[in-house]
Amino acid sequence: MKRQIIAIGGGGFGRNPGEGIIERYILDQSKKSKPKVCFIPTATGDDEGYKESYYSTFSMFDCDPVHLDFFKRTPDLEQLILNQDIIFVGGGNTKSMLAVWKEWGLVGLLKSAYESGTIMCGVSAGAICWFDSGITDSWAEDLKLMDCLGFAEGVCCPHFDEEPERRPTVHKMIKNETIDSCIAIDGGCALHLINETPHHSIVFSEKKNAYRVFMDNDSINESSFSSKNIY
Repeated sequence: MKRQIIAIGGGGFGRNPGEGIIERYILDQSKKSKPKVCFIPTATGDDEGYKESYYSTFSMFDCDPVHLDFFKRTPDLEQLILNQDIIFVGGGNTKSMLAVWKEWGLVGLLKSAYESGTIMCGVSAGAICWFDSGITDSWAEDLKLMDCLGFAEGVCCPHFDEEPERRPTVHKMIKNETIDSCIAIDGGCALHLINETPHHSIVFSEKKNAYRVFMDNDSINESSFSSKNIY
């Protein structure tokens, strides 16, 4: 069974509702005639406007969109999650999101769905959560490294080109040997992993990419992944 993760560095329906470029790509990967998609907006506390943007975008396509609330009455999680073709996790506070998920027992269900072929995707918090760890702004004072779900190996940083503190923080962590490398993803770009291996970046805005950042001798190397332009 092919396992897929599509980690978006920034953008998509939360920022540009109704555009649908990266969303169309995600739907196309399911190979279903009418894929079932579940949006999980936990990281924003189930923000109503975020859900409206989700439905306004995915309703443009031939799919079956639903969402999962944790801050209202919560449905039968096993029945919901294991019946989806695609899980899309929204951005926001990664630490708070993962704490809620663990309390509700969602993580094991997501892992079972992933191993059965459900596509896991998302933006920002919804991108880094699938990796061993991620660089997050869940804390107000500065960017921090935190443990995530570990579906895929490595450290992930979103918003690499669009938030000014991201690139210097990644470089500093590598130079200080806090981490040995990082998968860094620009806004307007996603990284598509197949069976936990980065396959290619999906570029849905101009001059964007995803990179493996590491120390090469005495200097930082930002090695871009092969890319596919879809804009």
